[in-house]
Amino acid sequence: MVTSFALLCLSIAIIESMAGILGNGIILAVSASSCIGSKTWSPYDMIMISLSSSRIILQCWNTLDFLMAIFFETSYYKENIFIVSEVIFTFLNYFSLWFGAWLSVFYCIKVASFTRPFFIWMKQRIARLVPWMLLTSCLHSFAAAIPFALDLYNEHNNFTAPLPMTNSSAMRTTRKDSLTLLIYLCNAAVSLPLILSVVSSVLLIRSLLVHTRQMQNNASGFRDPSLEAHTSAIKSVCSFLILYITYFMCVLLLLFSDFSTLSSGESICIVLMAACPTGHTLVLIWSNPKFQALTARIWHHTKSLCSLSPS
Repeated sequence: MVTSFALLCLSIAIIESMAGILGNGIILAVSASSCIGSKTWSPYDMIMISLSSSRIILQCWNTLDFLMAIFFETSYYKENIFIVSEVIFTFLNYFSLWFGAWLSVFYCIKVASFTRPFFIWMKQRIARLVPWMLLTSCLHSFAAAIPFALDLYNEHNNFTAPLPMTNSSAMRTTRKDSLTLLIYLCNAAVSLPLILSVVSSVLLIRSLLVHTRQMQNNASGFRDPSLEAHTSAIKSVCSFLILYITYFMCVLLLLFSDFSTLSSGESICIVLMAACPTGHTLVLIWSNPKFQALTARIWHHTKSLCSLSPS
């Protein structure tokens, strides 16, 4: 039976996911409108469309998954429902992580002021490389999710007896023991986009800090928009890095811990995992004037409709 604390956490996670769906919908609408009527798509728009689309699908699936865990908890862990849910989440999760990593790489290459030949080479070819980067991440997500699906299905079939909710913890623990190698492999697959994000973000922050110090030394005492833009960019990248690492740590805890089904520890991880993509979406909206403008228009129309409704 779902505890009151688990029910509260799942409800919070659903609200976070729905907020993320709305935020990513704004990003998708703005990015797609920039591409309509254009013969060529900018690398930034391609990444943002891919990232926002993958997160909308992931957060829609998470919302459905949470609702099933609340209202259909007994049947949720029977038959193949649990397998399908875990496999689809794994695939969509890899998608989202990879696209977020490529966004960090893109920011680093376009903004960081390094003079090494590799960075110069990447700056000159980033527009042609982005479609291949996105395609590679799709293939990698498929390659990582398929073995996970096959092994999870085989292990699930070993449990032929019906699964009461009181024994779901024992089933999960036994499954984790038998899938130790697979879990390590899946964790390694998740680590690749994390490494890319961390390295790109650290390099970008370092470059921005150096440039910011130079601008502060040359400042004339008046308000400098360029300096404020650099400071805002540093805050944005740091926020994304913290959210990404937090999300990754929650994934590790769920993979390697012995949490019982919807225990307090697992419920907290679920809340944090739902909050991190939404938090990053809010950071992206906050740091982009076009995204801010559409958000402001939506908020204005919402207030107007509310004021017109009868009290």
